[in-house]
Amino acid sequence: MKWASALSENPDTITGLSECISEIEKQTDVNSIDLAVLFITDDHKGDFRRIPLVIHERLNPTQFVGCSAGGVIGNGKEVEHRSGISLTVASLPQVNLNSFHVDDDALPDLDAPPTEWETLTGMSADKDPQFLIITDPFTIRSQNLLLGLDYAFKKGTKIGGMASGSSPEGGNTLFLGDKTFDSGAVAIIFDGNIVIDPVVAQGCRPIGTPMRITRSERNVLIELDGRPTVEILKEIYKDLTSHDRELVRHSLFLGMVMDKFEEDPQLGDFLIRNIVGIDPSTGAMAIGEGLEEGQIVQFHLRDANTSQEDLSGILCNYSDQHAPMDSAGALLFSCLGRGEYLYGLADHDTNMFKDIIGDIPLGGFFCNGEIGPVGGTTYLHGYTSSFGIFRTRG
Repeated sequence: MKWASALSENPDTITGLSECISEIEKQTDVNSIDLAVLFITDDHKGDFRRIPLVIHERLNPTQFVGCSAGGVIGNGKEVEHRSGISLTVASLPQVNLNSFHVDDDALPDLDAPPTEWETLTGMSADKDPQFLIITDPFTIRSQNLLLGLDYAFKKGTKIGGMASGSSPEGGNTLFLGDKTFDSGAVAIIFDGNIVIDPVVAQGCRPIGTPMRITRSERNVLIELDGRPTVEILKEIYKDLTSHDRELVRHSLFLGMVMDKFEEDPQLGDFLIRNIVGIDPSTGAMAIGEGLEEGQIVQFHLRDANTSQEDLSGILCNYSDQHAPMDSAGALLFSCLGRGEYLYGLADHDTNMFKDIIGDIPLGGFFCNGEIGPVGGTTYLHGYTSSFGIFRTRG
């Protein structure tokens, strides 16, 4: 397995693509490319339909996928608020690649049998395939797609992001093969001698202690450990520093342990969700996710320092479990709200990845929502950096 990644900031699309391809040629054999992944800023929109033709003429990949983006990541560098083209390629021996595009009206129902999802993807569930998924945030129910794929392909990793090139419906562009789409989702399916290790950093740290939900209704949190939710939060608030008290006012979240068998949650075990409202008369709290009584939860805070510590901890945990040369390449799907907006400097997450994991080819883009698993289930995230680290099974 061999990966390579390149980046161009040239505002001329064809020249920028040529610069990326020339850099790729320096890093790998372009005569044996199985996968090409491209992310490109919206100022190149006038040339989007030409891009698949150029990619196939110059690189002839087995599979080509990508999308328009608000910012791109290539060759381990981040480009925000300006023109950018990111191209990442891979030679994947002993790996079978398939792909599909789907629009919302073609999604199977959530109560459909796994065979309908097998038909959609062209894959058998017993193959244990893994997925790179890119969706349009305005034209497809992305969470339904993820729920269906998790249901049919329980063990396979799903990683990716939501296109971010444009905000109006129909304004984003998805690339797959020799076609472009302005709606739906595109995906690459991997089967064979390949593993996608997900590393999902949601940028939060816990406050207080883990507690169990003792009363809830759908997404409304009423009691924790037998006491009103807001009463618990007020007690936690008293013990916080002045800095953390300020964060409670505008950056408070709830972390939820999604694995029912996890009794001692650690870093990365919590799914972070927004607190969308508080009823002062009852002390109940509305959460941006369905809740279950008995579930372990913990309040969390988010800021730049917290995001930095969270990413460092999760990457270090991954590094401790894998030899330095295990990884061949990686893709990063990072929130538009991270990067320079959060940290005040460029290349924060990519530099930390390089320092901890190593200088392996890294591409990606800044997303309208990030896709990655927590507790064995795939979710859409916000303010997250979701890495997919590709390596052989051996």
